[in-house]
Amino acid sequence: MKQDLSGIYLITDTHIQHRFSHMALADQAQEAGVRLIQYRDKQATGREALADIEAMMSKLKDSQASFIVNDRADYALAGGADGVHLGQDDLPIAAARSLLGREKIIGGSSSTLEEALQVEQQGADYVAVGHIFETETKKKEYPPRGLETLQKVREAVTIPVVAIGGITLENATDVIGAGADMIAVSSAICTAEDPFQKAKEFVSLFV
Repeated sequence: MKQDLSGIYLITDTHIQHRFSHMALADQAQEAGVRLIQYRDKQATGREALADIEAMMSKLKDSQASFIVNDRADYALAGGADGVHLGQDDLPIAAARSLLGREKIIGGSSSTLEEALQVEQQGADYVAVGHIFETETKKKEYPPRGLETLQKVREAVTIPVVAIGGITLENATDVIGAGADMIAVSSAICTAEDPFQKAKEFVSLFV
């Protein structure tokens, strides 16, 4: 069942840090009140990814957090996840909807207002906009989009808007002020000395 798409959205990463597994990061995040958790591991084999997804879904199924998979609708389906996040070059949103059904969460990436409108028109449950600020977590071929693009997207679409890219506790308030319903965070939580505490600090921004 789809849950309210608002608040903090963690993207787990075990390559920018090696102290915590995807499972450990997800567990700490949901305990801190994070609402949406995405599994992202582009280096894992299919078997490794599915094992991670199944284990994380089992851990999170009774929590308040929804759990989705990056890029791969087939992994999300096989692992019983709550949905999938799709980039511009991934499986089309309509095809993912056909595969996963109406009750699953499907999000789509955008870097321009035009792409955001397309994501909404194609039937996504939320649109991610970014990167908002400079980020080392995921290299992009285009410059940061900034708060202005985020604000334009918020004014133009009716689905929830997720801001992503270079967001920290220091700039998060400005991002929320520009209209973000959710803030997607990876390195700011995953590389923190205490991911649980850092996640709590982010969650408090929406309380």
